[in-house]
Amino acid sequence: RLFAHWEAVASTHRVSLPRDMAGPIAQMARHRHAREPVPYVSLSEHGKCEEAAYEERQYPAGKWACVTMGEPMYEQSISMSFMKLMRYICKENSVGCHLGMTVPVLNEIHLTKEGTALEREVLTAYYLPGEFQQNPPVPMDPEIHIIERAPLRVITRVFYGMTTEETILREISLFWELLGSTDMVLRGTYIVASYENPSIPQRRNEIWFICQA
Repeated sequence: RLFAHWEAVASTHRVSLPRDMAGPIAQMARHRHAREPVPYVSLSEHGKCEEAAYEERQYPAGKWACVTMGEPMYEQSISMSFMKLMRYICKENSVGCHLGMTVPVLNEIHLTKEGTALEREVLTAYYLPGEFQQNPPVPMDPEIHIIERAPLRVITRVFYGMTTEETILREISLFWELLGSTDMVLRGTYIVASYENPSIPQRRNEIWFICQA
């Protein structure tokens, strides 16, 4: 039943779910309440009315397992990448055990020169839990790379629901309207941070604007 549920979710992303994902899906379901947050320091919050409109954060350097995909649709790229990462997290690693889930999972995107669409290639990144930061388990999949990402300062804003190319472009546009004209952040490269699995309709996401070094 669990596999059938995920099969239906995958089909909404135009992806077919291989049978060998049954094991990782069951493991993820068993461990779903144990999620380690990626560490960061909140530098400032900027409110609008009652709620925080956006927040500035500093993330330390750390090791991430990363996959790059360039499928025709954004949802296909992130789905295919996360299936690879799920296999790595659940068992397909040099220690042969469940590594534990961290949140958020990051999807780094690039806009085309015109700024009206996303480039096909998306990098999906999973932060290694604290106990594996010094000595990351080696992935069995050669397409997964362990990368030491430099410290990152970002301005973040929450949004809820599906993450499609259309919704992401809309959120980027809304965030620029909110920030106004500024040269403190990069243009063209953004991060979509996902906190919940894709079966949750009103799931929490964030759009991250990357501060200039």
